[in-house]
Amino acid sequence: MTVPVVDLSTADDAPEEFAVALREAGHTSGFFYLVGHGVGVDRQAEVLSTAREFFALPDADKNEISQLQSAQFRGYSRLGGELTNGQVDWREQIDIGPERAVIDGAQGYWHLQGPNLWPTSIPGFREIFDDWSAALSAVGLRLLRHWASSLGAEPTVFDDAFAHRPATLMKVVRYPGTANRSQGVGAHKDSGVLTLLLVEPDSAGLQVELTPGQWVDVPPMDGAFIVNIGELLEVATGGYLRATRHRVQAPAPGTDRVSIPFFLNPALDAVVPIIDLPPDLARRSRGVETDPDNPIFATYGENAWKSRTRAHPDVAELHHGIPAPQRGSS
Repeated sequence: MTVPVVDLSTADDAPEEFAVALREAGHTSGFFYLVGHGVGVDRQAEVLSTAREFFALPDADKNEISQLQSAQFRGYSRLGGELTNGQVDWREQIDIGPERAVIDGAQGYWHLQGPNLWPTSIPGFREIFDDWSAALSAVGLRLLRHWASSLGAEPTVFDDAFAHRPATLMKVVRYPGTANRSQGVGAHKDSGVLTLLLVEPDSAGLQVELTPGQWVDVPPMDGAFIVNIGELLEVATGGYLRATRHRVQAPAPGTDRVSIPFFLNPALDAVVPIIDLPPDLARRSRGVETDPDNPIFATYGENAWKSRTRAHPDVAELHHGIPAPQRGSS
């Protein structure tokens, strides 16, 4: 069992076939390889090599942009500095969001708006990743319009949620090899709308739970993005499109893995519209999966705030006075 391949370059020449392929990939697995997206392999290689350049820096240079300096959860997280389901993830990373001013007197999820922290040791770092964010936003919004049409809605149904100040998030991640732990990042679903993932060639570790308890490897495919559905797109489609649990296994000793996940999210205060599915599709919908330990909120910012404060309890406690949970709790 594996995840399907969807070719975005066929959307104009064979729109009906493309719509069915895209819709069913989101329905059956919630994960797929996206080819024909128009983002060249040279551009992909530049992003990955720039990430490697950062992770090769001395710790002092990386900690110049430590996330502990950012009330907006931006910047560099050291190894072991993030949790999933209360368990330590073994990866180091940079979190990058839209570059905006802090909101005076912000409450709750509005604390997530603010500036990034950029390394000074690598000229052009900011420009490379700003350009990457713009390119992947365009691909993601194009996919959303095709999904809407394939589900019987107007192609622009999601546009308003993304029209003003979308709260995209990008991570620049390195998983180092280790002999004494298996969790690169623990099993989870993404809290936003959709994710486009660039994975370093010839690396391994991503696994998807396509059926309960059965984990399937999703290795990189040359030139392709790995796309997955987020919780809010599952909500928007009444569960027809599926947010699927996934995880990353830590690499073997002596190896490592670099990846760049890009999370296409709407504005912090946006409520994603609910699509009224045609009867033939509604009959196949599974409904939205519920988990009392992981509630899905209608407003994107509430979902994001829940996710960020759980994943980075040190930042949440330092900047927002939220007590860190006991290790091992969710």
